[in-house]
Amino acid sequence: MLKWGQPPVACLVAARRKDSRQCEARGLKQDHNTMSDDLKFQLRLTLSDEFAQVARNVPGDPSISPLTDILNRHDAVMKCQFDAFADYVSEAEANGIENFDLYEWTKKTIDDPARKSKYAKSFTLYVGGDEVYEKDKADALEAELKPLVGGPIVATMFKFDTDPAHNPQPPR
Repeated sequence: MLKWGQPPVACLVAARRKDSRQCEARGLKQDHNTMSDDLKFQLRLTLSDEFAQVARNVPGDPSISPLTDILNRHDAVMKCQFDAFADYVSEAEANGIENFDLYEWTKKTIDDPARKSKYAKSFTLYVGGDEVYEKDKADALEAELKPLVGGPIVATMFKFDTDPAHNPQPPR
């Protein structure tokens, strides 16, 4: 299943840090030309409860090799969104929360058991170390992952782009 409309993590992170240069460095300019040739993409997976814990704690476990084998072929890795949020909160607390616009929202998110449950199963896919990537890379990875969607490991797959018209403003 494809779903559009959530901002890529890179743009949220840049907004949280009050640093649009990070957003721009990743191709996520807030006022960029939205021609489809300029767009970058990101895939996210929601894993089943059992396999989400495995992916977070033992990513090399053979039980998820149908997924990790595909990721390896595409030079892709998974980052759990809950863990990314927790890392952000830790960074903010270590460096001064006043410099992190979305600290309060993110802190509330990781402290809320229902949200933790949701985000602990959600994984952002990085390709070649990039959080957003060219359409051909996203399409190739998506095509190979599609057969896993709805199976025992991968519940859903989402595809996002960097067009600001498709992305809501970060929470305040």
